[in-house]
Amino acid sequence: MTSILSRFHPLKWISLLLFAYFVILMGDITIQYIPFNPDVAFLRIKQTEVVHVPNYLLVFYTHVYSSIFVLLAGFTQFNRSVLKRQPFVHRCLGYFYVFIVLFLSAPSGIFMGYHANGGSIAVWAFMTLGALWFLFTAGAWLYALQGNIKMHKKFMYRSFALALSAITLRLWKVILVYSFHPSPMDVYKIIAWLGWIPNLIFVELLLIQQQKK
Repeated sequence: MTSILSRFHPLKWISLLLFAYFVILMGDITIQYIPFNPDVAFLRIKQTEVVHVPNYLLVFYTHVYSSIFVLLAGFTQFNRSVLKRQPFVHRCLGYFYVFIVLFLSAPSGIFMGYHANGGSIAVWAFMTLGALWFLFTAGAWLYALQGNIKMHKKFMYRSFALALSAITLRLWKVILVYSFHPSPMDVYKIIAWLGWIPNLIFVELLLIQQQKK
């Protein structure tokens, strides 16, 4: 037992705990919309779109239901054990991640961003997020096909940083509401950008640090 525990670096334990927390959080968010109910949680403030925008509910559910699979598949891509010992599993889950992002999550995110509350500030934030997520994921996939593993890793880091915006956006919302008590719409406009820009900055700093080693 002691030998098994010794193999786990504290950072690995932290990563596992964060992984579990994120999965539980996303599961809790997703389960609110099961069974299909157009008048619950976030959809309560989107009734205009639900009623007047064709296929809005279909796109919304596509985005929500695919998000948890993006996180599950994405986390495995950074697991060294899976990468070294089970490269086939790594590739399969990587293709799964790419498929979900490029064909489900990112396009539906851009569509929803176009109909976001908060005016042009929020609309541009969410549409930019969706577009960058699509481009970074496509880049990671293309570099993998070319065998350029170094660039593949960089673009996967960027892609997954944006995938995590589903979590960080909500964390920033809690921080802002409890710390400053702004109006709901002001919070929405702020977290539209704050939910993903710091993620990208962190990843770029991480990549710079890794390059120096």
